[in-house]
Amino acid sequence: MDATILSMLASVAPFLLSLLAFLTLLEQIKYLRKKRSLPGPLLIVPFLGNAIPLICTPTKFWQLQASWAKFSGSDLSTNYLFGNFILFIRSTELSHRVFGNVRPDAFQIIGHPLGKKLFGEHNLIYMFGQSHKDLRRRIAPNFTSKALSTYLSLQQQIIVRHLEKWEEMSSSGRSKPVALRLLCRDLNLDTSQTVFVGPHLSLEERKMFNNDYSLFNAGLMSVPVDFPGFAFREARLSVDRLVKTLSGCAARSKAKIRAGGEPSCLVDFWMEETVKEITAAEKSGGAPPPFSDDVEVGGHLFDFLFAAQDASTSSLLWAITLLESHPEVLARVREEVSGIWKPESGEMITAEQLREMKYMEAVAREVIRFRPPATLVPHVALNDFPLTESYTVPKGTIVFPSLLESSFQGFADSERFDPDRFMEKRREDQVHRRNFLAFGAGSHQCVGQRYALNHLSLFIALFVSLLDFKRHRTDGCDELSYVPTIAPKDDCLVYLSRRCGRPKLEPRKQGSAAIANPTEQQGSRWQDLNKLLARPGNLGGSNFEPSPQLKQDLQRVRQGPCGGRGRPCLRIAQGLDAHGLPTH
Repeated sequence: MDATILSMLASVAPFLLSLLAFLTLLEQIKYLRKKRSLPGPLLIVPFLGNAIPLICTPTKFWQLQASWAKFSGSDLSTNYLFGNFILFIRSTELSHRVFGNVRPDAFQIIGHPLGKKLFGEHNLIYMFGQSHKDLRRRIAPNFTSKALSTYLSLQQQIIVRHLEKWEEMSSSGRSKPVALRLLCRDLNLDTSQTVFVGPHLSLEERKMFNNDYSLFNAGLMSVPVDFPGFAFREARLSVDRLVKTLSGCAARSKAKIRAGGEPSCLVDFWMEETVKEITAAEKSGGAPPPFSDDVEVGGHLFDFLFAAQDASTSSLLWAITLLESHPEVLARVREEVSGIWKPESGEMITAEQLREMKYMEAVAREVIRFRPPATLVPHVALNDFPLTESYTVPKGTIVFPSLLESSFQGFADSERFDPDRFMEKRREDQVHRRNFLAFGAGSHQCVGQRYALNHLSLFIALFVSLLDFKRHRTDGCDELSYVPTIAPKDDCLVYLSRRCGRPKLEPRKQGSAAIANPTEQQGSRWQDLNKLLARPGNLGGSNFEPSPQLKQDLQRVRQGPCGGRGRPCLRIAQGLDAHGLPTH
């Protein structure tokens, strides 16, 4: 029997080898026909192409694509990945040609080579035309001035609490540097969960959410094989669970708004108008409004979270890195912030104060220009598209416009980190507007860019005011690492210390004037403080009159032994959960 099988295999082996050789040759010919005279590898590995170098050394892979595009004079280069012909675009103007033609007969954003399988068919980035416009109109209330002011309060409480944890880790590490990449990711995940769905996500759901999001992130950077046991499969399944969790948050938000509750997070602001339309449709016997189903809303909430999470993590890390390496910029930021807001004031930064910090916003914009978090935005060509006079993008090509390369075109002395370029005198954000592509362009430009800038600006203001920091510098520590957005190669290793000079932040003990860890006897004061913190951007404002005992508590905090510069704001965050509610 075995001899018969071996004999059969031996007889068909030449045909199988010939077929494999023919298919390999056919794949090579197809690649060369699409490549034409553009720079790129002449020979490709069947199916895989150059996927292994991309996965193992992504920074080197994309730098090589950029250098080919630059020195060829065409601003284009090619390659082959997982059976897909790819086109790298270095030119800003050619990138705009892609961004400006996202439509059914030209290009579609995919976010990932197998994005539809990973994110789902109905993801916001895959939408076109009127339905896309309608959805963007519906989510516009999420980013009004009123909504953004509400988010500021939540963002600050979370940032302060995480900064305190980082300082404690550093002070207990016996002079060892702290790697901030994963810590920034946790901070942003905490912020995104709280700002987007707030009280509608339970503590247990948060734990599951964090685990699923980690699986999703791992799958993004893995070989896209959708079989059991592979990271990509785990990522796809984790997205299903994440959307299901967020769908439950949407349902609870609707119930809250129906009951007359005030919006306290992004989904609440979104559901305000949606609930009105649903109620009107129910009364008239009509169909429910579009994009109002819980699962649909949950899917789009995941889109927001994904867009905000990793991009913000990248920006926070580069802000720390670039400020530390440019002490003159850091000094100017600290001078501006301290002239407008002081930690010892016991007050949160208001939206008005944030708008006054012109130089800090310029720093935030320059961080994003100098190191755009998502360096590439992949699109797929849905039809042949004439990109230049001499080259037509073949149908099915995955096109990679480079936001990183555009960021170093047009701007004066573009290789220099120079926030002044965005100040009123130079206004390079207007003069070279087409080169500032970090938030995209065209119909799919990022709808939450004001939120992203606010978050980065708030983080910078609080970080430089409450902490002193120094990078642990090693060879190549500032090189780019794709994880999947870009981060410093060393995960941003820093030494941290509290600016007030004490080695450790210590909560006040029970019975002292602490406002953290309140006892039951302090319940009324804690309720007052919770009301106070819940007011967007306000602590002790004119519209709220705290009890006499709370006034006394706050006064003691202001006069604490630290003498200001960090301790009050850090203490205020102690004892609060992710929603600003007491944990005891």
